[in-house]
Amino acid sequence: MSRRRSLEVIETAEYVTIGELARLTDVRYSTLKFYTEEGLLSFRQAGEKLTRRYRRKESVERVLCIKGLRKEGKSIPEIKKFFSQS
Repeated sequence: MSRRRSLEVIETAEYVTIGELARLTDVRYSTLKFYTEEGLLSFRQAGEKLTRRYRRKESVERVLCIKGLRKEGKSIPEIKKFFSQS
């Protein structure tokens, strides 16, 4: 039996895992991990296993914004600067 939450549950959850965020945004896990390591996505450590939890609404909006900026040809440093100014 799968422990994977349904998309219906994920779409209403306050917090999601990085894998669930990948499903919601159609962005690769490794890309989201990179964005997290670069400080573009904030998370909260949850429980003893230290699972990273992302606020669903804020994170989806941020990832979609990053995708748009990347599509415009912006680099990661430029995107960091964009978010630090807003």
